[in-house]
Formats: sequence, C-alpha cells, structure tokens
Amino acid sequence: MFDRPDQGDQAILVCLDFGEADYQEGVQECTDLVTSAGVAVLGVLGGKRSRPDPALFAGKGKVEELAAMVRGAGADVVIFNHQLSPAQERNLERAIQCRVIDRASLILDIFAQRARSHEGKLQVELAQLSHLATRLVRGWTHLERQKGGIGLRGPGETQLETDRRLLGNRVKLLKSRLAQVQKQRTTQRRGRVRAGLASVSIVGYTNAGKSTLFNAMTKAGAYAANQLFATLDTTSRKLFLNTECSIVLSDTVGFIRDLPHTLVAAFRATLEETVQADLLLHVVDSASDMREQQIEAVNGVLAEIGADGIPQLIVWNKTDLRGLAPAIEYDDSDQPVSVRISALKGEGLELLREAIATLVAATPPSEISREETEPDDSI
Repeated sequence: MFDRPDQGDQAILVCLDFGEADYQEGVQECTDLVTSAGVAVLGVLGGKRSRPDPALFAGKGKVEELAAMVRGAGADVVIFNHQLSPAQERNLERAIQCRVIDRASLILDIFAQRARSHEGKLQVELAQLSHLATRLVRGWTHLERQKGGIGLRGPGETQLETDRRLLGNRVKLLKSRLAQVQKQRTTQRRGRVRAGLASVSIVGYTNAGKSTLFNAMTKAGAYAANQLFATLDTTSRKLFLNTECSIVLSDTVGFIRDLPHTLVAAFRATLEETVQADLLLHVVDSASDMREQQIEAVNGVLAEIGADGIPQLIVWNKTDLRGLAPAIEYDDSDQPVSVRISALKGEGLELLREAIATLVAATPPSEISREETEPDDSI
C-alpha cells in the first residue's frame, strides 16, 4: 500500500478547465497560492472536462499522464486546484503513488503558516481538524485495524475510532476556548457603542492591499506583504477622521474564491468584527483583470457570514497602476459609493476619510445585543 508522506515541497499542479470564463486567471491564482505556501511548482497539468470523474476526478487517462509527469519531474506532491472528496484523494494517491492535496488543504496549510496570535492558531487548528475529520471516514485503510494501546483505547476499539474520539475531544476544547474569545470581542464592541464610536471594517480579496491601507490610515505597522493571506489576525485602531468624527477601524483576513467552509466557520469569531460593523470598506485591486470576479467572491463570503446587508464603500486601490487620479464617486443622493486611491503611495486618503465621515454620519453605530452570541456548532 502507498505510504503517504507528511511533507512535500516539489509540486505538480492540476488545473482542469470545466468551462469557466476566467480559467487562465484561476491557474495563475493557484500558482500564486502554491508559491505563497513555500512550494516549488515543477509543472502544471491542464485539460478540459465537462464534469469531474466520480472516482479519480480527472479521469483515468489524465491520471496516467499525471503519474508519468510526477515521475519525470521528481515531484513529491500533487496539488489540485479543485475540491476533492476523501475517496477521490485516496484513489489518486494509489494511482499516482504520490501525496495528493486539494485546494482547501492548500489554503489551510497557508493559514497554518501565517497564524501568529493565540486566537489565530486556535482558529486554524480547528479548521484543520474539521477538514481532517472528513478524511478519516473511508480514508486510509490502515486506520481500520484494531491496535492495542495502554490507557488510550477501549475494548475492541479500532485505530479509526480512536482517532475520531481524540479528534472530537480536541475540537470541543478549541470551540470552548474560541467561545471565550468571542465573549471578549462582544464586550469590546459594547464599549465602543457606549462611547459612540462607529465600527468600520476593511474587507476584500486577498492581496488587494487591505493591510497597506490600514497602515497608511492608522500608522499601526501591521504586517503587510505582496503575498496571499499575509494577514490572518484582526487588528483594530481608533482613527480620527476629522475634528468631529472618530471611528474604530479593523483590518481583517482576506477572502478568496472557493474559501473552505470549515475555514469560514472556524474564523467566525474574527469575522464577527465584520458582521457587527457599521460600514465595510471593500478594497478592490483595480489593476487586476479579475477584479469583478474578486468582488463577487468577497460578496459571496459576506453573504455566508451574514454581513451582506451592511453598507459598503468600494475602495478602488492601486489606481496609480492604471493611471487614474484619486476621486470620489457619488450616487444620485450625493452619497459616496466608491473612492479611487493608492494606499502604497498615500494618494486619495483624504478623500477616503471624507467619504467615510459622510457615510458614518448618515449611519449611527449599531446596537449590540445584550445576549451573548452562542458559539457555532456546525463544524
């Protein structure tokens, strides 16, 4: 039987075309994700299909081509830019004789590398365990054998049953700790409401320039880099917009297409800063050819966490790369709907402050429920 290795940093990417209009952009995004994870890309295998193969996802012929490609390049991991079922993942590893991971596992691995705070590490571990739980069911056959173990297993308990039990215990502990974090955040938000401070959260696609904008406006010195998912931990700062208006501005984790549901659920405590915000600054990389698809992906995640009804101000960032001057765009009611800026060069920030102040004045701080929010048990 194939002995599944734990590590691998030489990868072959599999990006199949199912008729998406932005297929090439998706391939580039997958390559950027893999590079962000510190893995070298030895080659990319493409191909058109009408639908996934139930057993191997890519089809028998394509899998044989993939196996030959892996042997020729000396790759030690195959990364699919798609979501694989546990059975497909297992069948592919047997056929290719190489470790196989899907898009969700790749994103989880990047999050594990980026987590810095205690809360962030708890959230990533919970997401990883939730994802792993699906891989224990009908997964690797060696887990189904009964094994002895002093003080660990009950009578006749198999290795698979033991893993499920220990995993379940750890998940309960992580949820309990995150529930405490959630209560702390609720207390902090109540204090802001009492002080009359509006809450504004920066959201957007990963690597759109959210942290760069946050630093430019608050001088916070939050970590910012030209890589996907550079920010995982929410950072909040009080910001004076003018002599009469001040807010609490929060930098949040970036979104991406096909963000794993386990990750969204695990980061619910952090994303609650977004859900409870009075205004969202939706930062968009205006220089990206995929900006419309990225806006759609962000709005999809916002709808999933229940933040789709919060007022948004579109912030077109990196406009200097397109030769556009900073400006505010208004709707028919003379309310700002978008602002063109360059966060890196500091262009248009005063216009952004003006637009935020206008919208905050029209939207008083929301009332926080006196009842404690129950932790999510859907994972």
